[in-house]
Amino acid sequence: MEDGLNKEIPEVRLRAFRAIDDPEACERFIEGHTHVLTSIGVTKVTSNKNEWVANPGAFVIIVESLDGKKIYGGARIHVAGGTDPLPIEQATSAMDNRVFDLVWRYTNNGTGEICGLWNSREIAGYGIGSIFLTRAAVAISTQIGLKSLFALCAPYTVKMAEMVGYHIETSIGNNGTFYYPKLDLLATTMVLEDVDTLYAADGDERSAIFKLRNELNIVRLEQLRKKNIEIHYEIKIPNLEKWSLSWLLTLSKVRGSNTETDEILQSIF
Repeated sequence: MEDGLNKEIPEVRLRAFRAIDDPEACERFIEGHTHVLTSIGVTKVTSNKNEWVANPGAFVIIVESLDGKKIYGGARIHVAGGTDPLPIEQATSAMDNRVFDLVWRYTNNGTGEICGLWNSREIAGYGIGSIFLTRAAVAISTQIGLKSLFALCAPYTVKMAEMVGYHIETSIGNNGTFYYPKLDLLATTMVLEDVDTLYAADGDERSAIFKLRNELNIVRLEQLRKKNIEIHYEIKIPNLEKWSLSWLLTLSKVRGSNTETDEILQSIF
């Protein structure tokens, strides 16, 4: 642990925002995520392109020090129907283009993808890169207006995703799996079909997520495997009065014209 992070009970802030509203935090997210990927030998990830920082349909969750100077982890939610395909579409379409039809079936009701989940070594073992960021991402999806969520999960995160209500989607790939982001790594396609009620979620996880939805800005002492961490949740997304899911969905109809799409984006956001 760093000197500035309490070794017994780390104290961090977990906050959510639109990518376009905080470019500086997005840059710190990219730097930290890239470092983690590079450390495990992943240098090229199609879904890790940094165009998302200018995407009005991209939302970011970061875990940072209370002074905001250090970032320890993060995740993103990308909303389908905007200017860019979802990361899962970008990652797997060359291997199975049925992913486009799969995403499209959910798009008009409001869908997105939890992606880019990571945590730094400094805070490993406290649940940041697993359950607490995942809970927060599912919790804030109702603010955005989403009814379903996609995820492309590494083997060690499949169980965690199932606990919050995801199921394995077997209609694409090899029964839902792909070798991604490189040939010796396996990724599993997963879908959460009912963000509102989380009917398929584990009872404890469902309860924890609903507590976050009811109190978006709260300080909580969390525990995972007998390790405690104090999290200052700030997950009420700022500037949502400028956000419109219905308008974003209209962009899916004009993807063929980049100029027209850009004009719509500028008029809305």
